[in-house]
Amino acid sequence: MIYDVVIGYDRNNRMPAYTMAESVMQNSSVPVRFTFLHGDMLKMYTRPRGEFDSTDFSNSRFLVPYLFDYQGWTLFTDNDMIVQADINEIFQLKNDKYAVMCVKHNQIVESERKFLNNHQYKYQYKNWSSVMLFNNSKCRALTVDYVNTAPGLDLHQFRWIPDHSLIGDLPLEWNYLVENRNQTDQTPKLIHYTNGGPYFAEYADCEYASRWFDVYEQINDVRSYKR
Repeated sequence: MIYDVVIGYDRNNRMPAYTMAESVMQNSSVPVRFTFLHGDMLKMYTRPRGEFDSTDFSNSRFLVPYLFDYQGWTLFTDNDMIVQADINEIFQLKNDKYAVMCVKHNQIVESERKFLNNHQYKYQYKNWSSVMLFNNSKCRALTVDYVNTAPGLDLHQFRWIPDHSLIGDLPLEWNYLVENRNQTDQTPKLIHYTNGGPYFAEYADCEYASRWFDVYEQINDVRSYKR
């Protein structure tokens, strides 16, 4: 069994996606196949970046079921994350009765700004879509045309699923929002630097920053090689 993990990719800030992938590989007990969701490669995605989009993959993430031909299960994650547990655990939670599974946060937004001075918007289901385990065959409503044209809130509030009983729960520790209230007391298995990652100077000392730098420094370990 090979599991598919899709990570949002931002060309203007590349290292977070690679760091997230490295953290998955360091902890995984099973083979993992990565896809970086990079806007320039998605020729079918014609939606312009909107004023509410803080990343290039804000809405293109909903093309994942289409990209996998509406077959199998695929995990999507934002790039501003690392995992500290075996990614096999989250795939073992998949349940065929659901169209998508996610952590159902009740996030309290306390700041109006986040990384790169982006506005921090308040809306119902905020950050549910930052980690999504897609049951691709039950997400056929996410056509290319729909993802290109639907209002952003319709996408992120799962209005493409007519019955929200088809949204399954993932444990809170699989999307721990750094320095936000209403979090789990369990050890985080996935750390989400949603306000801004340690790679931004103003968040270099945020909660769990050292964990991110541990992974990053292993990627950038300088070694000598003979030609």
